[in-house]
Amino acid sequence: MIQENLQKILANIPEGVTLLAVSKTKPESDILEAYNYGIRNFGENKVQEMVGKYENLPKDIKWHLIGHLQTNKVKYMASFVSLIHSVDSLNLLETINKEAVKVNRVIPCLLQFHIASEETKFGLSEDEAYALLESDSYKAMKNVEICGVMGMATNTENMDVVRSEFKHLKQIFDNLHEKYFVASTTFKTISMGMSHDYQIAIEEGSTIVRIGSSIFGERNYNV
Repeated sequence: MIQENLQKILANIPEGVTLLAVSKTKPESDILEAYNYGIRNFGENKVQEMVGKYENLPKDIKWHLIGHLQTNKVKYMASFVSLIHSVDSLNLLETINKEAVKVNRVIPCLLQFHIASEETKFGLSEDEAYALLESDSYKAMKNVEICGVMGMATNTENMDVVRSEFKHLKQIFDNLHEKYFVASTTFKTISMGMSHDYQIAIEEGSTIVRIGSSIFGERNYNV
């Protein structure tokens, strides 16, 4: 079913939008099935789970960390992570930079914004992002690269609310681009949209959609 699901989803994703297969809690056999269909971008919530899969699976997979990231976990994935979607503080970015120096890499990162009505979701406000980008600490960093934004919409059946939140994230992206990244060739990523709302996200400007259950089936919460 995984490859059938991928076929349907890819038919609905335009060129220029990346499908990120969210493989958290899923077995390596499922990832390999998607890999054999041509998928190379996989998203994980937990560093420990991602490290285990990285060690066992093909090395041309691009691993994305999409879950809330604790500073003490950064070192375990600094050598291989392709993109960190969930930078929500200057302290975390400082840690990523420090660990990237140790492995002689520049790690691509997205700033995560709180666009939903639920308080439980993580993310920066626009003002907090400005403060981060204007800090001396950020300006001194040489081993991280901010290449866009990420956000999660409210978990609701009301797609008007979801669309409004995606529009808001696109506006934040545009504001940041104009204010801080107008000369950047790499600040171009908007990570928004999941299984139930990715088509709306694409309409509102998403460049990466994070799709799990529509590919792999419902998440296994016992893992």
